[in-house]
Amino acid sequence: MHHFVTLFWSSTIDGITIGAIYALVALGYTLVYGVLQLINFAHSEVFMVGTFASLFTLHGLGVTGPQSGFVLIGVLVICGLAAMTASATTAFLLERVAYRPLRRRTTSRLAALISAIGASFFIQEVFALRYGRDILPFPRIMNKTVLFHIGSGEVRTDKVLVVLAAIVMMILLDRFVGTSRLGRGIRATAQDPEMAVLMGVNIDRVVVMTFILGGLMAGVAALLFGTFFEVTQYNIGFLLGIKAFTAAVLGGIGNLRGALVGGFALGLIESYGASIFGAQWKDVIAFVVLVLVLLVRPTGLLGEQLARSRI
Repeated sequence: MHHFVTLFWSSTIDGITIGAIYALVALGYTLVYGVLQLINFAHSEVFMVGTFASLFTLHGLGVTGPQSGFVLIGVLVICGLAAMTASATTAFLLERVAYRPLRRRTTSRLAALISAIGASFFIQEVFALRYGRDILPFPRIMNKTVLFHIGSGEVRTDKVLVVLAAIVMMILLDRFVGTSRLGRGIRATAQDPEMAVLMGVNIDRVVVMTFILGGLMAGVAALLFGTFFEVTQYNIGFLLGIKAFTAAVLGGIGNLRGALVGGFALGLIESYGASIFGAQWKDVIAFVVLVLVLLVRPTGLLGEQLARSRI
């Protein structure tokens, strides 16, 4: 407990930062589950593809050191667009190849789950064969300047970027689902697919856009992850994907705002647990949280489904 008290503020800042990344990835799980009642376990590889797209774009731009001013903004925007495009394209292809044929044959959810796991390992091995199994470093995009201190915690520029970007993307997605015509189609499909078809909703289009939206969020998370941790690897999404899924369950699977709450909550729980028990227990803590939530409150902290979202 002495370490917990001493490291409280630094753990809080780090927990909020990594929690923001969890929340963005968790949105993909939440969207797909809300519409299809399916856990897309290949979503972790959608995130992984985004990290590689960010890295390759940085190499293509010739970025080898920290940028500043308008150049930094331009680099972040270009890398973000590249990561979002790559992740959204991957999510689109997953829906077309791994899920749509099964949906049209009205197979069980178990078959779709197995297909998702198979697609996940396939994408991992393709990248491992092409780019190797070693950790690939990111060039530092920005100077990680300490803006101010809160107790013993340092508030750096990269941490502020991660948190603010995640919140902005979450607000944009929430407003899109809540107010746009396509968003109403997503909520209608989540509530009652048969009735949605009778009301003129194109289910295939809604499902595709749901996967693409989740991919866009994962692409943003990939850029922020690379900016903060400055590494990627062929299986970088495996553990983070499980934690993002835990965040989605913790906040309420199928609930957009629950994904944000669950992401931040899991990040804080992990950081506090690491300060008490040690960093080697950090991953174990996340899995313990998942088990406890499923046992005690399987609907999550908020528990509201995507179908009942309010405009």
